[in-house]
Amino acid sequence: MEKAYILIGCELGYETELVTKLLEMDKVKDATVTYGDYDIVVKAETDTEAQMDNLIMKKIRKLEKIRTTITLGVVS
Repeated sequence: MEKAYILIGCELGYETELVTKLLEMDKVKDATVTYGDYDIVVKAETDTEAQMDNLIMKKIRKLEKIRTTITLGVVS
């Protein structure tokens, strides 16, 4: 099982809208609006590394209004 935290920077005012979209995605376990350098923190869990890559590269990063992401892979 692959686990990761994804730190997201988005355009001002779109945090809540993006959290709603993120929580609808399969494999996203939690998404929370935060203060500080990043606007949203996402917790994701997938069965394989390929699924995690797909989730991040083809789903999360493709959402409009997302400017930056940093992914923190969880060490078992």
